[in-house]
Amino acid sequence: MDIKQLEYFCQVAELGSFSRASAFLDVAQPALSRQIRQLEVELRSNLFERNGRGVTLTAAGRRLLEHSRGILRQVDLARRDIGDHRDEMEGRLVLAWPPSLGRTATVPMVEAFRKDFPRVTLCLVEGLSTHILEWLAIGRVDCAVAYNAVPSPNLDLLPLSQESLYLISPRSEVEPESAGIESIDLMAIAELPLIIPGRPNNIRMLVELALASVEKKMRVVYEIESIQAIHDLVRRGHGHAVLPMNAIGNELCTWDAELQVRAIRNPPLSASLWLATSTHRPSSLLTQRTLKLIETTITAQIAERNVAIRSMMHAESRSKASP
Repeated sequence: MDIKQLEYFCQVAELGSFSRASAFLDVAQPALSRQIRQLEVELRSNLFERNGRGVTLTAAGRRLLEHSRGILRQVDLARRDIGDHRDEMEGRLVLAWPPSLGRTATVPMVEAFRKDFPRVTLCLVEGLSTHILEWLAIGRVDCAVAYNAVPSPNLDLLPLSQESLYLISPRSEVEPESAGIESIDLMAIAELPLIIPGRPNNIRMLVELALASVEKKMRVVYEIESIQAIHDLVRRGHGHAVLPMNAIGNELCTWDAELQVRAIRNPPLSASLWLATSTHRPSSLLTQRTLKLIETTITAQIAERNVAIRSMMHAESRSKASP
């Protein structure tokens, strides 16, 4: 078994086809098939099941894929570590974070990363925080940003920030006497039809636990993962949403004729953001510098959006209070 065989195996597994993997790797298909067959002979197990549309992994193949990804990540880390000692930032770095950050921080992060590390390829993926931490544990990502991360011997965690949660409502559903009010009580949210991601989304769990603490339950009308879809559904009057600051987006930081943003009080709700790396793999110099870059970028984004949201809500309240 060698590194090339594992790389070939991973590409066939992920693309689901020898022909597609052959084109991607720029390797003749007979040579690719021969390498995979040698791997199967050595392991004394069939790794793929052939069908009319391509190939699927056998049980042995699925186990090998998990190992192979970790091994290849370790090889990549070793190469980068040698490059670090030459002070040459190059290679590929995989960063994972929640969709709420992707909405507002992807462009600033990519631009800052390109400026600081022009020879490094950044792969930025989005997912639920629970999934992100699993990816980190098995070596699919180098570093991550996650909501409400729980301390674990498998993770190195650094606090990044606290994000306030806000209620996003269609203006057509807001009572006239409450229009212009900057905040809403937590207990009042239990009476509203909510559009919110399904479990195990961390924001969903946080809101559920907060309402349970005051002996209330959520009225969930739709479970939607997409932040943009949640915005659009609220805008069309299908319900309300509870979102962290970064999921609100730049367009809602100014007065909106269709949507109203209100802080949650009694008690206020907030989610913690954490930087995470794995304790099972050495953190390269590139990863360490990327963590500092993430901290700088996200902190600046949160501070800017916090000021904009509060300014917008105060301005609206003053305009409603004026005779």
